[in-house]
Parts: sequence; C-alpha cells; structure tokens
Amino acid sequence: MSNRFFQFKQFTVWHDRCAMKVGTDAVLLGAWATADAVERVLDVGCGSGVIALMLAQRFPQAHVVGVELDADAALQASENVQASPWANRLEVVQEDFCTYRPTACFDLIVSNPPYFIDALRPPLEERSLARHAAGLNYETLFRRSVELLTTHGRVCVILPTEVEMMAVDAAARNGLYVARKVRVFTKEGKPQRRVMLSFGTVVSPVETIDLFLLNADGSDADAYRALTADFYLKW
Repeated sequence: MSNRFFQFKQFTVWHDRCAMKVGTDAVLLGAWATADAVERVLDVGCGSGVIALMLAQRFPQAHVVGVELDADAALQASENVQASPWANRLEVVQEDFCTYRPTACFDLIVSNPPYFIDALRPPLEERSLARHAAGLNYETLFRRSVELLTTHGRVCVILPTEVEMMAVDAAARNGLYVARKVRVFTKEGKPQRRVMLSFGTVVSPVETIDLFLLNADGSDADAYRALTADFYLKW
C-alpha cells in the first residue's frame, strides 16, 4: 500500500515508519483469533499495532499488549494506540519477545510471524527482520508462548500454506496442538495461499473450514465480508 495510513471503521493505523504495512493477513488474523474468557491478549511482533487494535475492539474487557522489537515500529504502534478509543487498555512494549517477562499470563497470544525461512532475505534490513524467521523462529515463538499462556489459553497464527507442517511440528514439540484451522484461498479453483491455526494445550479433534476471499466473478465472498465487516470501510 502506498498510503501512509489505513483507515478502519473505528480506528486509524499509520504504518509509514513500519517495515510491514497493513495487509490482508493481519486483518484476517485480527478478525478471527479468539479464545475462551479473553481478559489478557498478547500480540507478538505487533508492528504498526493493527492486530492489537482489532482485538481491543473485539474484546472490550481485555487488556491488550503488543511486543515489538523494532524501535520505529514500536513508537508508531504506540502512537496508533494512543489515538485509538482503547488507549486505556492497550500498551506497546519495545522489547525482544525472547526476553519479555510480563507480570501475568495471557488468554490469547497472536502472531503474524516471519516466514521466509528458505527464501533470500529482502534487501532492506528492517523488512528482513519483519519477514524472515532468523529473528523469531517457530520453535521460539511456541516455546515462549507456552510459558506465557494461561491453562485455557490459545495461540493463533496466520502462515503461508507451505510452512504449515513446520509450524505444527514446532508447536507440538512445545506442547501446543491445533484445535481450529482455516484454509484461506483467493477463490475456488486457486491453490490455498494461507492457513490460520489456533493452538491449545490439549489434543482435540481439529475444526477445519475453508475461507474464500473472492467469488468466481472476482467480487468479495460473503464469508470474507462477514468475517471483516466490523473493520473494513468498504463493507
């Protein structure tokens, strides 16, 4: 996106100082991620703060924390939070997730994590840190998440399809198991492009659904519209 900000129905996200701009992946995860009795939420690698803001809107009683390593992104996320309707229960911590020590555990942990594990690094170092798994790999993400999760909590992520099994295996090694899965397709007949996964600490049957973003004629699919209706201005 070329715009310096992205306007949602209830808040604005400025992202001109962030390596990763507001995109469909973040919006899908922010609209979908959930857990039982959500009182504390953690967004790992929060970037501009878009997912944290969406979750603050969805869970009006929850305290939401965004952890971000990059100083510029953390500052801009803080500014977005302060300008939002939920500044009193949102905070951004500029810190390495690997060493982050909160005062209490979380009911919901979300992340739109780096994933270009086998790809060449992008030319800009900031974008590389935001998108490449050298900074935060799946093993570390899930190991630390288990340490910070309440007993009934959930860890929710969105990933490219090709790394799903790598992430699922890493989660299982750390005691997290898939409970819900959404397979994301651009439209019917096209390959799956993303997967959203919700992990818990108990092995259970996996609830799986398919989400198509577009109809065959290129119009927005009803399920996509319904999922994001509380956020996008275009609906």
